[in-house]
Amino acid sequence: VQLVESGGGLVQAGGSLRLSCATSGRPSSWLNMAWFRQAPGKEQEFVAAITYDSSDTRYADSLKVRFTISRDNAKNTAYLHMNSLKFEDTAVYYCAAAVRSGGTASSPRAYEYWGQGTQVTVSA
Repeated sequence: VQLVESGGGLVQAGGSLRLSCATSGRPSSWLNMAWFRQAPGKEQEFVAAITYDSSDTRYADSLKVRFTISRDNAKNTAYLHMNSLKFEDTAVYYCAAAVRSGGTASSPRAYEYWGQGTQVTVSA
């Protein structure tokens, strides 16, 4: 399974971005998906997760008001919609996947496959 993130960039505080994670190698409908992020000098942080059939989602408590995870299995793509971005959202955002295991797990150990990451920079 290969994961490729896109959609990162530089945005002003208060703005929005949509990250995409394109999957290949296995049908997207086989994969539970998640987003993590890592800011400079900080630990990797769980952002959101979604089951293979979109039946369940999970969010980091501090982000669930502003972030939304979704997917389109017909396009083999998962998304992270980020609104009202703050300076502290600046990080490298990683897409992760597991083959129908772990549900909406928040631990990175639950995910077998990872993308290369996409940089999100929010200017204050």
